[in-house]
Amino acid sequence: MADSAGIQQGSPAIGAAGLVPAAPGAGGTEGSGAAGGSARIAVKKAQLRSSPRPKKLEKLGVYSSCKAEGACKCNGWKSQNPPPTPPRTDQQSSTVNLQEPCRSCSHTLGDHVTHLENVSEEEMNRLLGIVLDVEYLYTCVHKEEDADTKQVYFSLFKLLRKSILQMGKPMLEAQESPPFEKPGIEQGVNNFVQYKFSHLPSKERQTIMELAKMFLNQINYWQLETPSQRRQRVLNDDAAGYKANYTRWLCYCNVPQFCDSLPRYETTQIFGRTLLRSVFTVMRKQLLEQARQEKDKLPPEKRTLILTHFPKFLSMLEEEVYSHSSPIWSQDFLAGASGGQIAIHTVISAPPVARPLYYSTSPVSVDPSTCGSVSPARKTASALEPSPVGEKRKPTEPLPHEESKRPRVVGDIPVELINEVMATITDPAAIPETSLLSAHSARDEAARLEERRGVIEFHVIGNSLNQKPNRRILMWLVGLQNVFSHQLPRMPKEYITRLVFDPKHKTLSLIKDGRVIGGICFRMFPSQGFTEIVFCAVTSNEQVKGYGTHLMNHLKEYHIKHEILNFLTYADEYAIGYFKKQGFSKDIKVPKAKYVGYIKDYEGATLMGCELNPSIPYTEFSVIIKKQKEIIKKLIERKQAQIRKVYPGLSCFKEGVRQIPIESIPGIRETGWKPVGKGKELKDPDQLYSTLKTILQHVKSHQNAWPFMEPVKKTEAPGYYQVIRFPMDLKTMSERLKTRYYTTRKLFMADMQRIFTNCREYNPPESEYYKCANLLEKFFYTKIKEAGLIEK
Repeated sequence: MADSAGIQQGSPAIGAAGLVPAAPGAGGTEGSGAAGGSARIAVKKAQLRSSPRPKKLEKLGVYSSCKAEGACKCNGWKSQNPPPTPPRTDQQSSTVNLQEPCRSCSHTLGDHVTHLENVSEEEMNRLLGIVLDVEYLYTCVHKEEDADTKQVYFSLFKLLRKSILQMGKPMLEAQESPPFEKPGIEQGVNNFVQYKFSHLPSKERQTIMELAKMFLNQINYWQLETPSQRRQRVLNDDAAGYKANYTRWLCYCNVPQFCDSLPRYETTQIFGRTLLRSVFTVMRKQLLEQARQEKDKLPPEKRTLILTHFPKFLSMLEEEVYSHSSPIWSQDFLAGASGGQIAIHTVISAPPVARPLYYSTSPVSVDPSTCGSVSPARKTASALEPSPVGEKRKPTEPLPHEESKRPRVVGDIPVELINEVMATITDPAAIPETSLLSAHSARDEAARLEERRGVIEFHVIGNSLNQKPNRRILMWLVGLQNVFSHQLPRMPKEYITRLVFDPKHKTLSLIKDGRVIGGICFRMFPSQGFTEIVFCAVTSNEQVKGYGTHLMNHLKEYHIKHEILNFLTYADEYAIGYFKKQGFSKDIKVPKAKYVGYIKDYEGATLMGCELNPSIPYTEFSVIIKKQKEIIKKLIERKQAQIRKVYPGLSCFKEGVRQIPIESIPGIRETGWKPVGKGKELKDPDQLYSTLKTILQHVKSHQNAWPFMEPVKKTEAPGYYQVIRFPMDLKTMSERLKTRYYTTRKLFMADMQRIFTNCREYNPPESEYYKCANLLEKFFYTKIKEAGLIEK
C-alpha cells in the first residue's frame, strides 16, 4: 500500500474498519486486498477488450445459448479442451476456431454466437465486461460464508448471466428504487453544517465543509457488518429493517464498486437517517480508536486536529443523528418563507475516492446522553437546546419578508459596492485581530474564543419530577446552588436551593473543566411574554473574563428561539451596572398588568427590563460589529483612493476671516459630504396650522398622553412649580395653536419637548409618568417625520 501523508490506506487507521471498500467475497468485514482486487478486474477487462474479435466471440460463446436448428437447449458453449485451472500465463493463446464443436451439445462455437455477427465493437465490449463480472461473482458465491451475503451474490450472478443471454442491460428488480429515504445522509450532513456552522467566518466554515466531506467519504466506503453479526452485537434491534438496508447496500453500493456493469450509487445519497443510526456508533468508535493507534504515523501539525477535534465534530453530529426533534432531517429544512423550496447550493459532495482523515476545526463535544438541553460551542440561535423542526434561527439570513418590506433610504451605499468590499475581507486573516487586553476588544471576546476551543460549555438544565434523575445534571445543579450561595451572600441559602431545584425554573449553566463556574437561573412565563431572571453569578476567581456577558448572550439566543422577547429582573445596587451593560434599563416595556403577581418582589432592589431583537445573533454580535467597522474602513480607503487630489490649505483665515460656509471648502463635496438637512419649513401659515393641528390631535389621542392633558395641579404635586419654572401641557398648546402662536415649526416642537423634559426632571425614572413621557416623545417625533417637518 502506498503512504498518503503519513497514513496507509490499507492500515488499521484507515482501512481495517471499513474505510476502504472490501471486495465481495472477502468476508464482509475487512478490506484487505480489496483495492487490488478491483484493480485486477479492471486490468482483465481492458486486456479482454483489446483482444481480437474471434477471441471475444469465444469468451461470449461460453455464456450464449445455442442457436442451431432443432431447438438445442444448450445454454453455453463448452470447449473440448478446457484451459487448466488456474490458467497458465506462460502459454500462448491458441487460435480460435469457430467450427470447434461444443462438448455439451456438439454444435459449433459459431452456432452459439451467430447473434453476435453484426454486433458493434462497443456493444461486444459491454457484454464482455458483464462476463467478467459474472465470473467474479461466481467466485464470491463459493468463497462467501455468510448466508445472507451469499444469497445476494447469487441473485446478482443470475441477473448478470441473464443479461448476457438476452443481450440486455442488468436491471435490479425491487419493490423500491433509490433513494430509499429522504433526505439522504449527504443532505442531512449538508443541513447539519448549515444548521450549526453557517455563522462562522468563511475560512473556518470551509474547514468544516472539508471535514464533512471526509466524513461522507468514509461512509461511502464503509463496510457494513452482516445481519448475523449485528444480531449477535445488538439484541433489541429492527433486524428485518437492517437486513433490507444491508441487501440494498450490497446491490446498489458495494458490489457495483467492483462489478461496474451494475448501476452504482453513493451510500450517502440513497440512504438516510435510518442506516446512519445503525452504523454511526460503531463507525465512530472504530474510527477514533484506529486514529489513536496510528497517531505516531501522523504529521505533528495534524495530530492534534485528528485526535482532538474530530471527536468533537462527531459528537455534535451524533446529537443530531439520534435526536427525535433535530431539524436537519426535515425535507423542509431549507424551505423559504413563501413556502417554496429554495435552490440548494450543495455544500458537500462526497469525493469519489477515499481520503485520509485530515481536517482542521474546533467545535465542542456534546454528550447527548447526559442532558436533554445541550449547548455545544459555536451554536447559533438554537444554541442551548435541540430545536424542534421549523424553529431554527438563521441569524445570517433576513427575517421572513424583511427584504421585500425594507425601504431604500436615500444615501444608502449600493449593495453591489458592499458585496465587492466584502469579497476583499472574506478571509478572517485579512481582519486585524484585536488583542484581548486591548480597550477595543469586545467584553465577550475571550469567552467566545474559549467556547470555540472547547474550554467552556453552556447547558440549559433543570430538575424534573417526571423523569429519572440524571446524576450529572443533579451534580451541576448542586454546583450552581453553591456558586449562587457564595456570590449572593445576602440571599438565604434555603431560598436559593428551593428555586434552583424547582422544576418550574431552569438554569443556563457555564461549565469549565467539567465543573460549574457560573449560571443564570430563570423562570419563563410564555403566556405573559416575558422571563424573570432570578439569580445571575459567576464564581469570583473566574470573573472579569467576559463569561457574564457571554452567558447573557446565550440566554438571549435561547429565548429568541422560544419566542420570548422580554426579560425582567430585580437588581441590587451591585448588579445594576452589569445589567445596564447587557442592555437592561429601568424603562420597562412589559405592561405592568402582565407581570404584577407573577414575579418575585425584592426589597431594596430595582426592577430592570430588556427587550430582545429577534434579528440580532447575540452570541456573534461583537464579531458582526467588528466586520462592519472593517467594511466602513475599506469604503473610506476606497473613496480616498478615488479622489486622489490634494487642495492647498485655506489662507482666508490669515486675512482676518472668522468663519466660512462648510460647502465653500475646496474638495468637500467630492468626499460625499452633503449639507445637513434642516427640515422643511412651511411658509404658508394655513398649511402650517393644519399640519400642526393634525399632529397635536394624534398626540392627544395617544394612550400615554393622559398625564400631560392639562396643567399640573398644585394639590396633586406639591412643590412642582418650585422645581419646574416653565411648565407646559397639551391643553396650553391647543390654546396657543388656536391663537396662531406657532408661526414656525420650531416653536411648536420646543413646547412639546418642554413637556417631556419637565416630566423627566420632576419624576423618578421608575415612575409611570417617566415611562409615558419617553413613549409619547417617540410617537411625537415619528409624526413630525411623517409630516416632513424634519428629515427621516
